[in-house]
Amino acid sequence: MGGKLTYQQAGVDTRRAAALVGDIKSHVARTQQNRKLLGAFGLFAACYDLSSYKEPVIVTGCDGVGTKLELLLEHDLLEIAGKDLVAMSVNDILTTGGDPLLFLDYIGIAALDEEKITRLIAGMCDYLASCDCILAGGETAEMPGIVPADVIELSGFCIGCAEKPELVDPSTLQVGDVLVGYKSDSIHANGWSLVRRVLRENPGCVSDDELLGFLEPTRLYHDVVRDIRAAGVKPKAFAHITGGGLPENLERLFRGFGADLEIPKWELPGIDKLLAHVDSEDRFHTFNMGIGWVAIVSPDQAEAILSAGPGGTILGTLVDTEGVRVKVRGE
Repeated sequence: MGGKLTYQQAGVDTRRAAALVGDIKSHVARTQQNRKLLGAFGLFAACYDLSSYKEPVIVTGCDGVGTKLELLLEHDLLEIAGKDLVAMSVNDILTTGGDPLLFLDYIGIAALDEEKITRLIAGMCDYLASCDCILAGGETAEMPGIVPADVIELSGFCIGCAEKPELVDPSTLQVGDVLVGYKSDSIHANGWSLVRRVLRENPGCVSDDELLGFLEPTRLYHDVVRDIRAAGVKPKAFAHITGGGLPENLERLFRGFGADLEIPKWELPGIDKLLAHVDSEDRFHTFNMGIGWVAIVSPDQAEAILSAGPGGTILGTLVDTEGVRVKVRGE
C-alpha cells in the first residue's frame, strides 16, 4: 500500500499560493493611491466606504478576454491580457455614468506559475491605477487535469457606484440626438474567433508587426468620460463597442429608434488585409471598425462634447427608422 498523499502531490501548492498573495501586494498598492479599501487587502471579502456618495447606486459588470487570449499567450503578452481583462469590465461600468471602484479577478491555471500570474496582475494594475479602481481581491485556482498546461482562464468583475441623479438614462433619447464616436486602439478583445480563422486559412496575410498591432490592449475610456464631465456635458447614453459591433451595441439602447452612421476609415495598419477575407456586411457586426466608444447627446450639446476629450467625431443622428446602418466614409 502506498504512502498517504498530500495536496501538493495532487498538483496544488497552497503554500506557494499564499506566498504569491504577499508578492503582489506592491501591485495592489498602486491601485490605492486615491481610493482606499475599508480594511486590509487579503481578507475574505473587501469593503469600501460609500459615505461620500449622497444617493449611491451600485453598478456591476463582468467579462473576460475571449479567444484573443490564445494569441496573447502564444506571443507572451500577459500584461496586455491583464489590461484587456480590466478594460472590458471597467468600460461597461463607465457606460452607466458610474465610477469604477473595485475590481476582482479569477485566474484558472494548471499549476501555479508565479511569474505568469504576477505579469497578468501587473497589467491589470497598470490600467486599474490609471482609472483609480482598486484591485480588491481575486481567485487563483490551480486545476491540474482540468485546465491544460498551456492555457490560462481569465475572468474579471468590476463594482462601481454612481450618484442616482447622475446615472445615464437612455430612455431620454429622441430623434435628432447626435452620436459621437471615439477611436479604438486596436481590434480590442472581440471578434478574435474570426481573426484566428482568417489567419489560419490565410497564413502570412498580415505581417508579424501588424498582428502585434492588432493585439494592442482594449482602450480604457475613463479619460473621455472624465473630460466630458469636466465640460459640463451629460450624455443621454454611452456605448462600449464590443462583440456585435456598432449595430448591436447601439440597438440595445434604442426603443423605436435607429441611426444611419458614417464612420471614418479604420486606420489600423494591416486591417484592410484582414477585412479582405471577411464578409463586407459582417465586419460591422463583428469588429468595432475603429470606433470603440459612442456618446449620444442632444443637438445643443454636440459642440461642447466635441471639444471635450480626445478624438470625438460625429457619426450621425437618431432617426425614427429602427435599426443601425453603418457605412465607411468614402466607400
